Amino acid sequence: MSKSVLMVTQMAGVEECAAAVERQLGLSVQVAATRRAALAALRRGEFDVVVLEEAMAAGDPQGADLLWQQAGSAVPLQVNFAISGCARLVREVRAALARRAQEKTVAMRAAASAMESELKSVVTGILLQSELALREPAVSPHLEAKLRHLVGLAGDLRERLRKTA
Repeated sequence: MSKSVLMVTQMAGVEECAAAVERQLGLSVQVAATRRAALAALRRGEFDVVVLEEAMAAGDPQGADLLWQQAGSAVPLQVNFAISGCARLVREVRAALARRAQEKTVAMRAAASAMESELKSVVTGILLQSELALREPAVSPHLEAKLRHLVGLAGDLRERLRKTA
């Protein structure tokens, strides 16, 4: 899946900056000259970065808020194209994508850790309950064999989880 950028600006010559971003970062860039066109683009597809012209945001703060709300998981960037050259825009987009990748990695690690902790807790509960069931005096030999097998499986799984930690 290729990464994409939505640039929302009425600046003349923005196509050159869009081409520079595409060429230097290998990204697909779409330009929208109006808030309405930007919202339509956001409905049609997902973007990794949304770059909004600072003057447009200042002139229509509610429209800017609406754009940010509709941007989904895209990294929002507000840029003053009048003073920022294409090289700076490329650096800003590159930095935004790096931040997004880093945040995604941190979130994935946290989710994996939470899942591992939950799984360990469940396995411990299965192991404990199985061992308690084995201590019951009225356990039939057939059920006892199954419970011992369950205890063995849960113990193996617990050891595997310990080794991955």
